[in-house]
Formats: sequence, C-alpha cells, structure tokens
Amino acid sequence: MRDAKEEIYSTMFSSLKHPARRKILRILSEKPLTFSEMLELLGVSSSNLTYHLESLGELITQENGVYKLSTFGSAAVSTMKIVEEAPEVQPKKRLSLSLKWKTVLAALLIGLVIVASMSALQYGALNQASSERDLLQSEYNQLLAWSATTDKAINFLQQVTQIDTSHYQATLLSNTVEQRSDLGGALEQIMTYSLTSSDSKMDVVFRFRNNQLSRYQIILLEGSPVYTQPQPYSVLDAAKSLLGRFATYEDTSYLANMSSMLSLVNNSTQSIEIAEGNIKLNVTISGDSAQILMMCTENGVDFSPKSLSLVFENHDLTQLTDGWFLFTIGSTTVNVSSDKALELARNAVKGYSWTANGSTVSNFNVLSEPVSVIFHPNTKNSLALYPQWTVTLYLDKVYPGGVNSITVEVWADTGEISQIKTTNS
Repeated sequence: MRDAKEEIYSTMFSSLKHPARRKILRILSEKPLTFSEMLELLGVSSSNLTYHLESLGELITQENGVYKLSTFGSAAVSTMKIVEEAPEVQPKKRLSLSLKWKTVLAALLIGLVIVASMSALQYGALNQASSERDLLQSEYNQLLAWSATTDKAINFLQQVTQIDTSHYQATLLSNTVEQRSDLGGALEQIMTYSLTSSDSKMDVVFRFRNNQLSRYQIILLEGSPVYTQPQPYSVLDAAKSLLGRFATYEDTSYLANMSSMLSLVNNSTQSIEIAEGNIKLNVTISGDSAQILMMCTENGVDFSPKSLSLVFENHDLTQLTDGWFLFTIGSTTVNVSSDKALELARNAVKGYSWTANGSTVSNFNVLSEPVSVIFHPNTKNSLALYPQWTVTLYLDKVYPGGVNSITVEVWADTGEISQIKTTNS
C-alpha cells in the first residue's frame, strides 16, 4: 500500500509540474474526450500525447476509447486550481514568497488527498484552513479510505447497487493483486472494505479480473444497507432493475441480452428455467430471497464457469458473480459419458500414491459407493473452457494427511485424465 501511495504521490507532483499534463488534466476536467479529440485540442503529435497520457498513470481512466479523470485526477485539478489562484505577494518578495507558498500549499493539499483516500484519516486539521481548502474537504470527504484503483468499485456501489456511500465511513481492510496462472495469466485484484454508520455495518468484497468486476459480495453485520433510491417491492423487480443498471455500468452486449431476457419473467414465477440463444436462465424465488443464474450453453453443453449469478437475501443483493466476460468456449464435444468417466477414474487411481508426513501412501482402498460424478467444464492452460467430468472416489477410512477421498478430473471430449488429487471430503 505504501508503494502505491508513493507512486500516486509522485505522479501527481510530476503532472502538476509539467505544462502539457496540466493542460490535459484541465481539458479532461471539462468533459471526457477521445484520443483524436485531444490531439485536435492540444495540437501535439500522437506519440507525444501517448507519452503524456501514460505518464498521467492513475490520474486518468480510459473506457471504450474515451479518457476521463479518475478521482485522483480530479483531486490534482482541484489542487492545481487552488495553487494557481493563490494571491500574489508584494513585488519585492514575489519570487521567494510566492514559490514557497505555492510549493507548501501544493504539498499540503496533495498530501491531504492521498492520506484521506488511502488510510481513512479525518479532515479535522482543515477546520482552520482557508475557504479553498474547505471546499476541497467537502468535495473529497467521501474519498476516505478509497484507493486510486477503486473508481470502478465506488461507481458500482453508487450506480448499480445504489448504496448511499455518503452515509458510511469506509475503511480498507485488505487489497491484494495476483496474476492467476491457472486463469491464463489473468490479473486478479481483491479488495475488502468495511462500511460503517450509526445504524448499519457491513463488509464489502470486490474482485476484479483483468480490470473488470468479477465478483461482488456484501456481508451484513448490523442493520440493513442504506440506499439513495427507494427499492422495488418485488425482489424480482429489484433484480431486473439492478441487472439493467449493471448492463449500463459495464456496457457489454451479453449483459444487455441478459437484462432483456430477465425482463420477460413475470412476478408470479417461483422457479423457472428457460433458454434463448446461448443463454440458459434459472430463476428461483422464495419470499424476499432469490437466486438468478444465467449460464452459457452451446450444442447442448452447459458451461457453468461462463455465467452470471445474482443472489438476493431479504431483498438485498448479497452476491454478484460474473465469469461470462473472462472465459471462451474451446470445445462443445462430449464423447465420454458419466459412467465411462467413472470407469476411467477408477482405473487411474490404481497405483496412485501421495506423500504425507514424509511417508508415501500407496496402499489404500476405494469404496464402490458412494461416488460423485459432476460435469464441470474447465480450462486447459488458457481461458478457453472444455467439457470435463469431476469424479470423487471415497476411501474406506481416513489415511495419513487427513485424506478420505480422491478426486479425478477427466476431459469429456478426449477421455484423458486431467489431474488426480487427494481431498478431505
């Protein structure tokens, strides 16, 4: 976290110091622009503009070819305006006092924004500051504890869930970034926040993969979420409205298709399954709770990882998981039945062994019953999904290492064994 803060701090100072980058920040503060629109306004070469845009780093964001200021970019512009509008001093002292005043004021304001956004400190020290800095406090009061990389998370809360973020004090609990080799090298970031008010407390978890929201989860600890808008009375209507807002938030065609598909389901539905195109919709409603799953289906094969799911409890969205954008379909051919997969799995574990507490375990007994054979597509060193059977064989007792079952994954298109691993069922 300290490295991220230092990097943003350095970027803000270098951007405020460079006239070309100050100009880019100014024009983007007026409205979002495309690359070509900025070229026309700035009158620079494309390579020059590309260099400056890359140098601006976390101060700007880009979606679908349109550039705009991030929350920290807005903070930099506000700081820049305050420094430029600082009153002039007497001519004899202009060089030394003006430079000193502007440098100190710039450092103070940037430091306040960084600290407020990264570590949930209060703005009590601004009570006796100038009216310009009081304005800055009001504008960024809700950025407490939010890091520069969480614009999409804040927007999701405000635009999609409609949770009133101004009602809560936010505290960053954890922020991890990992490159997932098992997901084709996808970059995964997981952030957990605590949102607290006098009458409501909850933890919120965001998972982004390749900079797109992959999962949202809310854990209610006290009270209920406070919303900016009245929520629909029917949980199905609430789901329809939320999915429509999510489709606008991500602006992807598959979400728009899902939203249109869900809009056709009537409020009397308690459990329904329908298919349209390559989307299979499952809706289960029980009172104020609902589970909605939209799964990719091709050639009669259901690819559950490539799906979107919504979970509502007591009328509130508690979980959203989106894997549709991440995965592609590698094969829809299923040549191996579940019975054949079980036979292949039993043969594969013959001669299998594992090591526990420094000893090799190879003498074990596999029960004939129970067994578990589940169709669950998986990836092969990429993000492309292939049909696969997951077979779990149970042992007659608990063996060293706490092992009481063995899982065998069998590719359903070729019959090849993907992997064998010990499990604790």
